Amino acid sequence: MRTRADIRPRRGSRIDMAAAEGGGGGGGGARPDTTVQRAELGPLLATALKPGESWYLVDSRWFKQWKKYVGFDSWDMFGVGDPGLFPGPIDNSGLFGDPETQSLKEHLIDELDYVLVPTEAWNKLVTWYGCIDGQQPIVRKVVEYGLFVKHYKVEVYLLELKLCESSDPDSVISCHFSKADTVATIEKEMRKLFNIPAEKETRLWNRYMSNTYEQLSKLDSTVQDAGLYQGQVVLIEVKNEDGTWPGQHFLAKSSTATSRNFTTSSKSSASSYSSVSATSVITNGDSSNSYGLNSSHLGRGGSGFVCNSYNCRDSASLSQPGLCGLSNLGNTCFMNSALQCLSNTPPLTDYFLEDKYEAEINQNNPLGMRGEIAEAYAELIKQIWSGRQSHVAPRMFKTQVGRFAPQFSGYQQQDSQELLAFLLDGLHEDLNRVKKKPYLELKDANGRLDSEVAKEAWENHRLRNDSIIVDIFHGLFKSTLVCPKCSKVSVTFDPFCYLTLPLPLRRDRLMEVTLVYADPQHRPVQYWVVVPMMGAISDLCESLFKLSGVPAENMVVTDVYNHRFHKIFQMDEGLNHIMPKDDIFVYEVCKPSEDGSEYVTLSVYFREKTMRQSSNTSGTVLFGQPLLISVPKHKLTVDHLYSVVLEQISRYVKLPLAEEYSTPCPDKGTCNGSNGVVEGDIEEMEHQDGGQEGKEKLAEVDPCHSEGCMQIESARDLQPCKKQHFTFSLVNSSGTSEISSIVEGKILKLNAFSALAIDWDSDTRRLLFDEQEAQAFEKHGSMLQPQKKKAVVALRDCIELFTTMETLGEHDPWYCPNCKKHQQATKKFDLWSLPRILVVHLKRFSYSRYWRDKLDTVVEFPIRGLNMSEFVCDPRAGSYVYDLIAVSNHYGAMGVGHYTAYAKNKVNDKWYYFDDSSVSVASEDQIVTKAAYVLFYQRRNSEEHTAPSPPQEECDGMDTN
Repeated sequence: MRTRADIRPRRGSRIDMAAAEGGGGGGGGARPDTTVQRAELGPLLATALKPGESWYLVDSRWFKQWKKYVGFDSWDMFGVGDPGLFPGPIDNSGLFGDPETQSLKEHLIDELDYVLVPTEAWNKLVTWYGCIDGQQPIVRKVVEYGLFVKHYKVEVYLLELKLCESSDPDSVISCHFSKADTVATIEKEMRKLFNIPAEKETRLWNRYMSNTYEQLSKLDSTVQDAGLYQGQVVLIEVKNEDGTWPGQHFLAKSSTATSRNFTTSSKSSASSYSSVSATSVITNGDSSNSYGLNSSHLGRGGSGFVCNSYNCRDSASLSQPGLCGLSNLGNTCFMNSALQCLSNTPPLTDYFLEDKYEAEINQNNPLGMRGEIAEAYAELIKQIWSGRQSHVAPRMFKTQVGRFAPQFSGYQQQDSQELLAFLLDGLHEDLNRVKKKPYLELKDANGRLDSEVAKEAWENHRLRNDSIIVDIFHGLFKSTLVCPKCSKVSVTFDPFCYLTLPLPLRRDRLMEVTLVYADPQHRPVQYWVVVPMMGAISDLCESLFKLSGVPAENMVVTDVYNHRFHKIFQMDEGLNHIMPKDDIFVYEVCKPSEDGSEYVTLSVYFREKTMRQSSNTSGTVLFGQPLLISVPKHKLTVDHLYSVVLEQISRYVKLPLAEEYSTPCPDKGTCNGSNGVVEGDIEEMEHQDGGQEGKEKLAEVDPCHSEGCMQIESARDLQPCKKQHFTFSLVNSSGTSEISSIVEGKILKLNAFSALAIDWDSDTRRLLFDEQEAQAFEKHGSMLQPQKKKAVVALRDCIELFTTMETLGEHDPWYCPNCKKHQQATKKFDLWSLPRILVVHLKRFSYSRYWRDKLDTVVEFPIRGLNMSEFVCDPRAGSYVYDLIAVSNHYGAMGVGHYTAYAKNKVNDKWYYFDDSSVSVASEDQIVTKAAYVLFYQRRNSEEHTAPSPPQEECDGMDTN
């Protein structure tokens, strides 16, 4: 099952669909000054999470605006108290996927999309700023994860369960529950929903395949411990009057499959489960039922989790061993992909199928998991290789993983490589033959031969770490550090269990931008522009100039979000501030003409005045595409601004014909009750025209740097004596709060990028505003041309990049024992020895403060005959030639998308494609794609090599000292 499809909505869709309310939101009392706000909220935001507490989500865009306004960060104090930065009421509209139901968007990321604040901090913010009217607070509980290591986090996404009655399993009602809620909570909710009297006896069942049921008998179990997952169906069964249960009825009704089984807990033991399998046998049209009772336990761990719940299909037809799909339990494709790769690693699978693991389980290892991960994995591998199932549901394996690794306990999309790292580490510690690890001193090379130091490092590693995972997956790095000051050389040898290889970074980046022309009759145009990966906003403007002809100096680059300018960029700002999901609009804005008049560029937002149902007072709602207009400072009057804005929106705001051609007012100063000084305006305009032809030039357009660029001295300056269709307000940069009213007739004192709102009443907007035309845009030819083929990178390029010498960054220095201080040393990795199974992780995902991206470069890797010998620096090493046996694929963007796997079956040596529960034949020419993420190679000669084969720090967290 795919998670979110990797399809982005057309650019600008957020602007068209989101509705952000503004102006006088609910609440908001007397505010202390910015210093007090900083002092009061600082400690609260640093509060540690405690189970059961409530925390609130706040849109990070609003929160960042608040931080700027109060100078929360010591390095960002220049705008403290600036009215233009006033954040206005708390606005979470950007977090909602559906503004009506206020349900959260999928895949929101902490700190990037939202911030979490404790209850006391939230209450203070609401008291000071209020909330947008109609928005409900987004409050979530802190829940506890993990069995041994307790881990707390705010449960942002609640679990959706589909509830139904056993008598009508097709009519489901969706409800949301916390993972910390108990089964008793679910039962209570279901009794209420289905009007079941308290005196009636009930049973709860969860349906996790179309034909598999398990009784939820432990009412004190949490949703997490019960293994319930997103979208799972839970049935409630009411006992019949005669004392029987109608279980057979809903089993028969729910599925026409020929095999059904359900699991019920044994009343004799709270920790044991038994499985009842009901198989329907049809002979000559007659149906008879036979029942078999069996019981299965994990045994050693004493956890008593069901293992036979993997059975989920007709066992009459047999399949090829190993060709068994894994059901998606809700965003678990990442786990399925990693498991299929490991399942098709012959030496590891043979070890479990031959039960060799049983003698080596280490239940007392403090770094292990009491053998339970090894037991659960063994049970799953036996199911996959039994040849009796076409697919199994790895529910109990996932539950066990979640108990020990809280990050995998939910049903959010995760990373297959991270799951793989945890699993290799967990299996290693559960199967570690070393029962008591000795303490070892780490010795420096001190000029000794590499071979001697490497042998010592490997032997020390094996004294503490000795398992089937070390035997198969571990190799040895050589790490060389050189001090730039004293030339001290430090050589160490460290174990690893997979290679993480960097991909050569692209030098340029493709960006989608929309150019809004100064000519009001010209529709906006979308462009694909190629910009340097680490370039500046000025590079974007230069690239756009080459395609559009609009001079770069006339461009203003903005990020538009929810009908407002989230950010207006400076020319020297880095493009790494712009993320792929941002809606970038570039506005053509006229610069001062040759007469040297000083211009000011203003932000203009559209707002509709609405009546609040609750308080019978008026509010405002932002709509449409914001404007940027450039106006001479000496022309900053309401009348003049009105004419400029009316000109700019004339393409999609259609005035009645009578108004279009009515006679201009003879005295503009008396129009609409304005007390503006008309003579001063005329004098200035005459002066701009060089005193030639006087007032007849009023209707003409002054020259500008770019063709078609409209200056504000337009025909619209001669306004007819009609009622104005909108009014102006001076607002904050988010358009959510008014700073002051606009006084007509006076020259307005506005700064660059001050924000004005033009307020419409609902009837006028409906009559005059053409929504369809306002949203219309055109596509430039660059959008339609096929993008040039991405460069292909060879796997050896990645290996060479990995082994290239680099200088450590200033934030990651090395402590030189000679200099007695941290130095930016040079560092070089080499490969000393390689394992039997070489796992190669292609580092496709990159992270920075502003940037989270996936590199979809095609990496060409050999299916057979990967010769790694040239990269191994041990002069006595043998031949290292590998053949590919499995690939974990990731399709889509970071944090979303879908995982699958290719793997070679060890029985028939044929390739297959594993896509959750589906398994299909594959050919070798399908395997090398841009989706390849983790590669599994098997060494051709299986003889044990004398050189090391070790664990990596992050993989197993082992102390190699």
